[in-house]
This record gives sequence, structure tokens and C-alpha cells, in this order.
Amino acid sequence: MSFLVSMPSVMVIFLSGSTGLLGSRIAAALLADGHSLICAARHPLAKAGLSKQCRFVELDFARIDNQATLVPLLEGVDVLINAVGIFIDRTGHDFQRLHADAPIALFHAAVRAGVRRIVQISALGADEHAASAYHLTKRAGDDALRALPVSSLIVQPSLVFSPEGASTKFFTAWSTLPVVPLPGRGGQSIQPVHIDDVVALVTQGVIVVDGVTETVAAVGPEPMTMRSYLTVLAGLAGASAPRFVAVPISLVRLSARIGEHLPGGFVSSDSIGMLERGNTAPADGITRWLGRPPKALSQLRAMPQCLDLHAKLAWLLPLLIASIAAVWIWTAIVSAWLYPRAASLDLLARVGAPDAMRPLLLYAAALFDLLLGALSLCWPARLGPRNRLWKIQICLIIVYTALISWRLPEFWLHPYGPLSKNLPMLAALVLLIQLDRKNRR
Repeated sequence: MSFLVSMPSVMVIFLSGSTGLLGSRIAAALLADGHSLICAARHPLAKAGLSKQCRFVELDFARIDNQATLVPLLEGVDVLINAVGIFIDRTGHDFQRLHADAPIALFHAAVRAGVRRIVQISALGADEHAASAYHLTKRAGDDALRALPVSSLIVQPSLVFSPEGASTKFFTAWSTLPVVPLPGRGGQSIQPVHIDDVVALVTQGVIVVDGVTETVAAVGPEPMTMRSYLTVLAGLAGASAPRFVAVPISLVRLSARIGEHLPGGFVSSDSIGMLERGNTAPADGITRWLGRPPKALSQLRAMPQCLDLHAKLAWLLPLLIASIAAVWIWTAIVSAWLYPRAASLDLLARVGAPDAMRPLLLYAAALFDLLLGALSLCWPARLGPRNRLWKIQICLIIVYTALISWRLPEFWLHPYGPLSKNLPMLAALVLLIQLDRKNRR
């Protein structure tokens, strides 16, 4: 590479998006190289694992008003790295604010503050053929940077492979399903890149000044189809070869339109459109910058300890929760409408319920069961940790089991085991509590 290297060996680097997956990995690499780091984040202390080494500053891209407020943050900075990005826009304007408006203001402020180098993390596909809101807004930020009088590098990653990344977890979980649905026939073109190569490209890019802007496609060495990628992920997770089933693309698009309105959804109409467009590029640029070919995912060793359990839990947990919800909802329906009312009232009499209270207890219990089932499927975040719901269900099952064991002990000898089936329900709820605690650490 014929670049003019004139940056100091130890630099002051301003990193926006420092608590994201890619940003946090970049931060760790830069600190390991001995650079002084200013880490900007919307909630600086939320994930401040590097807080003892970084100087954290609060910067909310959704609330940047003008460049003047940003200039003081960038004074004395040698290099600016922007790693802010989202994949799903649930408001209709977050892409514009986070990918275009805020970065453009930040780039202009950096030039005013005398920053010598800017590295922008963009996206493969943010080019003249961009059609999705995601790509169009990324392109707007890239174009604005290209027009500024500053040395810069625009890194355009393809689909990033990282065992701890949300997209990798999503696709790995997809690849380990008992039957793996494919959009169409799964022939969509992608070129996944290992996160280590993206981080290495960025850290190499901060130390080089050449006076012009270069755009580098951060891609792996292997263009592959979606079907092939899912097969590779299943192998890395230590799972057997996927059993694929083709799904008409029209049905996939309909599912995406529904899924983008669900909390935590990863698929949207935009993402399906980007997948159908294809996401590949020559690997010459990243190879030149790294001084070696990027890692080939098909050559990685299996990592079931990182991928297998998490991948399967991604779809087994929703299945378990849906099963628990179905038990409560079906119990409510049977109690209130399907089981003979006289028989239900007789059971309440045998457990000691007062005569006048029996109808009220019957329908109140059915309503409460229905509520527990509905909350199992959709737990409002404002009510706090979801394990509160599991604890309520455990307490209720224990009370029901103890009362029936006392007043109706013959139910333990029933051939269908109505009471003994409470035991696996309790075990499943305890498991959900433990997993919820682990996820919140």
C-alpha cells in the first residue's frame, strides 16, 4: 500500500457507538494498541466494561441539534470513528437521524475541531443502487463524508459473523431448527465477514493518512447463498445438516411485514429486500488493507460451546413459553366453558369452598388463568423482570397442588396424572427464572 503514514504512534481517538457489538470490539483493540480513547454512547455507564480505560462521554445521536455542541467534544482528537448503526427502524425516522443527520453533523464538527482522520462504519450496499431506507441513509452519511476536506476511510461491512452478535445468533438459531424454512430456494447471495477482520480493518485504518477518502468493502473471501450460509452455521454449532423446506417469497414478505411490528423482531420488509438484492463484493480491498485474505467461515472449527446451546435456546425457549401459556389458557377455557359446570362446582364444594362463593371462585380462577397465559405470551416491560410472572405461577401451582392433595388426595392416583403433571411445569418455570437472571447479568 502506498500510503503516507504520518499519524502519531499513540493517538486520541473519539469512538461513537462504543457500547455496541462492533464498537466495543474496536475499543478493546485500540486500547490494546495503547491509544487514548474517548468513548461516546447514549448511556455511557450502561455497558462501561472498559470505563477504567476509556473516558466516557454522553452522546445521543437522536438528540444532536447542531454542530456547535459537538466541536468541544472533538477538540484535541486525532481520529474520529463512527460505529453507530441500527438494523430495524420502528419509528420511521431513526434511520435518517442515526445514519445520516447525526453522523453528518459529527463529521462537520470534526473538521472544524481539526480532526485529521475519520473512519465511518457504513454498510455494504450503501451505493448508487441503494433502495432500502437502511442503505439510503447509510449512503447519505458516506456521501457527506466524501465531500469534506479530511482524510477518511469508509468501511462497508457485509453480514458480520460474531458468536455473540445478534444476527449470528438469529441465523444460527434458524439453521438448527428441526426443519429450516428458506426464503424462496435460499439462493440469495451473501458474503459474510468475520468480526475480527472488520475490527482489524478499522484499527489499521485509523493509523493511515493519505489525504483522500477510500471506501473498502469489508467482506469475507467466499460469496455464498443463504442456504450455504445456514449450512455453515449449523456445522459451526455442531448440529446436523439442516433439513430445508422452500417457502414462497411472497409468504416471506408477508411474514416480514408482520414481524417488523413485533418487539425484538429481527426481520423486516427492508431486510428481505436487501437479502433479495444480494450482498457481495470483491475482497481485494480488505485483503490489501489486512495484508492477508480475510477468514473463510467454512474453514473455521466448530464452536458448539459458543453457538449450539444459545442457538437452540433461541427457539426452544419461545416454544417452552408458548407451551406454558397454552396450559393456562386452555385450563381457563375448559374451566369456564367446556367442563360441566355442575362437576366444577362439586369439586369446589369438596375442597371446602362456601356454597355462595363457588360460581365466583370458578370464573375468577378461570379469568386469572387466562390472564397468566396472556402475560406469558406478552409481558409488558413496565411491569419489571419477567421472572415475577414465573414466580406467581409457581406459587399458584404449589397452592393448587397442596389444596387438592389435602382435600382430594385420590387425584394423585388418577390414571392421567393431573397432579403429577404439575411437577414438570414447576421445573420448567424454575428453569425460566434461572435463564432470565442469567440474561440480565
